Amino acid sequence: MQPYYEYRHLVGFEDTNLVGNVYYVNYLRWQGRCREMFLRDHAPDVLADVQGDLKLFTLKVDCEFFAEITAFDELSIRMRLDDLTQTQVAFSFDYVRLRQDGTEDLVARGQQRIACMRGPNNDTRPARVPEALRTALAPYAARHGGQLVDTTTGATA
Repeated sequence: MQPYYEYRHLVGFEDTNLVGNVYYVNYLRWQGRCREMFLRDHAPDVLADVQGDLKLFTLKVDCEFFAEITAFDELSIRMRLDDLTQTQVAFSFDYVRLRQDGTEDLVARGQQRIACMRGPNNDTRPARVPEALRTALAPYAARHGGQLVDTTTGATA
């Protein structure tokens, strides 16, 4: 199994600016899309929970750019679990250009931290990361001695 979840994207003209390179905000959109596809593919119970009262708030997002990409570049957005606490999850994202000859170029790297919340909009409170999400993320986590470690409690899963 790969140590990351992969979302593939073919860059289109709608992703570019007047100069012809990808507009920076699209990298952040692709992080969200990668996360959504991960939930669809590996944690459908969490998606159902989001239809209820679970909210996944994005607390922080960033992206560092190494090379420009343009229309019709094929990308692999690779998501890894960086940190897991009782109520928050941090991901890292590698944006890799896939070339026709099979070579790959790292064109950007991003990070994102989300918090799990529950309750009505006027009384939303922190909530534990759902067990279904913890289980789905386990294969993509940083490992310590072969075990997934909750960085808040130090507990292993």
